[in-house]
Amino acid sequence: MTALTGPYLSAARTALDLAGHAAVADHWAEPSALEGFTVGGLAAHLLGQVTSVTAALDADHAGKETVSLHEHYARAAWLAADIDNAYNTAIRAGGERSAEDGPEAVLADAGKALERLAGELPGLDAARVTGNVKWAYAMGLDDFLATRILELVVHADDLAYSTGVDTPVFDGEAFASAAALLAHLAAARHGQPALVRALARAERAPAVISGL
Repeated sequence: MTALTGPYLSAARTALDLAGHAAVADHWAEPSALEGFTVGGLAAHLLGQVTSVTAALDADHAGKETVSLHEHYARAAWLAADIDNAYNTAIRAGGERSAEDGPEAVLADAGKALERLAGELPGLDAARVTGNVKWAYAMGLDDFLATRILELVVHADDLAYSTGVDTPVFDGEAFASAAALLAHLAAARHGQPALVRALARAERAPAVISGL
């Protein structure tokens, strides 16, 4: 079992529980806190971090270049990009298409995927190469799970805020993985001193330190 299998499965369960909250279904067709996303589209995108893993495991990644976790983000077309760039527009469109099936269907698909992953992931090791089927490159399994954990943690807060629900508390290891990755991205974007000051020196902290 990889180091992040347990944290990923825990994070996925937390996200599925949140998406199943009655407030999400009640506000499904309404705008979310993220521009261009309805609540339903955002919920579908959140749960896509579960279904995309089953799709990744089923895909053939032979012949693809294998990149590291940090190299993946260095290449990411969406990172710090305008919300209307082609990549971000496609992400929103995909979420909205999935949301058209309604909350019950979206939840059922994610629940089925999570049940499969709970049985399959513990038997895999970190040497397995996988990744999003749309990427031109592949990653080690643990690196890929780290990207999904980050998405689950960040978008769970977006969904909770959008519906007036308390943001869920994630498993400590899952949150540590997301926090470490966000810190790396923030330092890469703003510099190490800015990150240190934001976390340790409020009197000279920068106004903006977002890693995404």
